[in-house]
Amino acid sequence: MKGHKCPKCEWADGNVKCRHWQSLRRQASIIDDWPYSAANLFSGYLNGRTSNNWHMNIAVAVDTPTLRSLCLAALAEAEIDHKTAFVRAIDIAALPTGSESLLIELANLPGRPALPALVSPKEAPRRSLGSVEGRAALIHALSHIEFNAINLALDVTWRFSGLPDAFYREWANVAQEEAHHFMLLREHLSKHDHQYGDFPAHDGLWEMAERTKGDLLARLALVPRTLEARGLDASPAIRSKLAAAGDHKGAAILDTILRDEIGHVAVGNRWYRYVCRERSLDPIATYARLAEQYRAPKLRGPFNREARLAAGFEAAEIDAL
Repeated sequence: MKGHKCPKCEWADGNVKCRHWQSLRRQASIIDDWPYSAANLFSGYLNGRTSNNWHMNIAVAVDTPTLRSLCLAALAEAEIDHKTAFVRAIDIAALPTGSESLLIELANLPGRPALPALVSPKEAPRRSLGSVEGRAALIHALSHIEFNAINLALDVTWRFSGLPDAFYREWANVAQEEAHHFMLLREHLSKHDHQYGDFPAHDGLWEMAERTKGDLLARLALVPRTLEARGLDASPAIRSKLAAAGDHKGAAILDTILRDEIGHVAVGNRWYRYVCRERSLDPIATYARLAEQYRAPKLRGPFNREARLAAGFEAAEIDAL
């Protein structure tokens, strides 16, 4: 029946709302055509963007926004400038996290622009860094990684309920830093006469997010601790190549990203071990099991041991790779 479907009791009616309506409305997480959806929450947020206090404007648009509902709204946004502005303006410390809130997954997540075209990793462009076009293709690939990283941090923040407030605040902070990285790379790409979307890109990071969306432990094990940790290993070599090609600005941006990514992987390690403790699981044996179960890519060296240790990996874990 077309109408207002309640995610709690499955009751639906075209005109009358069930007993859960008021509490769900306050969570700003209603599905279908109910008002105060995450999409409307996002619109209300952006409508206040010229104010000195965005959150006062949100309060007018919705009852009680939470950190998690705002992250879901930002994840759904496809327009690049809106997404990055929204993410960076979220007041992480001031908002209630909504850790126990019932949030309903929106259609077509994550929000992203029509371009770049998504292809298999084998079809992604590889060009010599000796040419401007080759360096532009590399910077575009790095930009795409950071754009995906924004979405990944937003997704883990809204998707998994019932965790300590620190979990949500740390991942929302990761999303803000990833947005900063993306903006740095996007601006640098424009100096090479290209824009984000000009080159094809692959979707490997988000594919793993899709595989692990029903399992928090797998998400923590295989996205920040596997796919994103690979960036710790790859970054020094890429930085050296950019510097050798005379792109010192690009090399400096990678220095910033590597510094911050050590912290992001550390967040993944910290919460992975937290969940392992809660479930009385051995972290090393559990990682091996999850990597096999979810078909994680096989990691190959050389590994950036110093960065991995700084990011919270134990020496035994690195040796096991």
